[in-house]
Amino acid sequence: MSTSAVEPGTRLAERFRLEDRVSESDGATLWKAIDEILARPVAVHTFGPDFPRVHEVVTAARAASRLTDPRLTQVFDAAEDDKAAYVVSEWVTGESLTDLLASGPLEPERAAGLVAEAAEALAHAHEAQLYHLCLRPAHLVWTTGNTVKVLGVAVDAALSGLTTDQPALDDAEGLGRLLYAGLTGHWPGDEEEGGLPAAPMTDDHFCTPRQVTAGVPSYLDTVTVRACLPESRKGQGALASPAEVAEALADVARPMPIPIAYPSTPAIASASHTEGLDVAHRQQLPVQPLPPTPRRPPSGGGSTLNRVLMTLVVLLVIAAVGVGAWTIGRSLGSPTTPETKGTSPGTTTAASVPTQVVKPKKAQGFDPLGDRDEKSEIADLAIDGKPGTLWKTERYTSADLGNLKKGVGLLLDMGKSVQISDVVATLSDVPGATVELKVGDSPELSALKTVATQKNAAGKTTLTPDQAATGQYVLIWFTRVPADAGNFHGTIYEVVVHSPGSA
Repeated sequence: MSTSAVEPGTRLAERFRLEDRVSESDGATLWKAIDEILARPVAVHTFGPDFPRVHEVVTAARAASRLTDPRLTQVFDAAEDDKAAYVVSEWVTGESLTDLLASGPLEPERAAGLVAEAAEALAHAHEAQLYHLCLRPAHLVWTTGNTVKVLGVAVDAALSGLTTDQPALDDAEGLGRLLYAGLTGHWPGDEEEGGLPAAPMTDDHFCTPRQVTAGVPSYLDTVTVRACLPESRKGQGALASPAEVAEALADVARPMPIPIAYPSTPAIASASHTEGLDVAHRQQLPVQPLPPTPRRPPSGGGSTLNRVLMTLVVLLVIAAVGVGAWTIGRSLGSPTTPETKGTSPGTTTAASVPTQVVKPKKAQGFDPLGDRDEKSEIADLAIDGKPGTLWKTERYTSADLGNLKKGVGLLLDMGKSVQISDVVATLSDVPGATVELKVGDSPELSALKTVATQKNAAGKTTLTPDQAATGQYVLIWFTRVPADAGNFHGTIYEVVVHSPGSA
């Protein structure tokens, strides 16, 4: 299928509808498209008949599709046949490093945190023998979901026909250039890049970040020099791989999701027809009706009756006061009356039982009502003990999962049946999620019993069973997911399961 034959509205694989042409270069065209099955935007590359590297690009895309680090662009599909060749990948929204530098250099710690995340992600790609080779500010994105994303691993190099015999060193230098740009607002190259001015030079080599921008910490200056400024190393060893760059930046603070402040009554203009109702119900407490105003009896001949009724009322009040005083006195004088009659007998005992963390054997994305999988390739990131990694659902068009299904979730296999004291799930900081805790001895949805529910959940959420719960499988089940830049998805950074012991 030639580029000229591919127009807005074209459908690929009976699923991906091309909408807007984003860019075109050397016979390769980038489109914004819609995945009509999952109702989400995707990026699609198509190729003209004269594009010489279709096979290389499709092969690279298929290899990149096996990468599981959420900080790398996901590849969803790639095809090469007589009718059409295309690559479908994640549509990423946010601000690239170029955008972030539009008003000047970043705070040093923020620049270092962004590059540290990118270095760790690329180190994972290198473990799979996949490389970037053409890192530029446009490839490093701070997404609208408040995460770091590195675009174009393997695919962009194939698109450009780039090869090298030292890929680890080249990607380490690329990371160093990104750090240089973040610290100074300049690009350490002979020409401008992405609107950034070229870095100043002295004695025929680039100035170090500290020579360009005041306030750059010396250790970040050193990391940058070791990564991409060989003329200024002065005996210091080069950082020769993304893993070494990541290690050098391991102690910097990482950019964290930015909590969003909501008004006491959230606006729901862009939400579904049920969004926010739970909050509204909590805020609008029922108003107790006032007691009816006593009717005044008619004057005249009823005066005798009035006096009789008034006398009866007074006698009843005196009797009630007497009974109340007798009851209170008896209660105070009785040493055997329990003081916490309404307290559950097991409350104190349960609180004193120590709990232990039980490590799940494995995790998987759970979508029994759809295609039976929900990003299982990154599910283990929610149980790896690292708060900076995460599992997330697919993106949906509304909080109720686009009306496509009743729920999706993360299923934990504990390896054996265990008693569950509670489960602590660290969710996105954006409120709006409804999550249920389901437990059972079979991974089938019908066999998992709901033991706890949390509405409008956000951040660290503790799900405590309302009764004893035991099972091999623990499911964190989203029935509603929070908003994210016009889309909706559920996010779990980390899950910790507590148990009083094996069942």
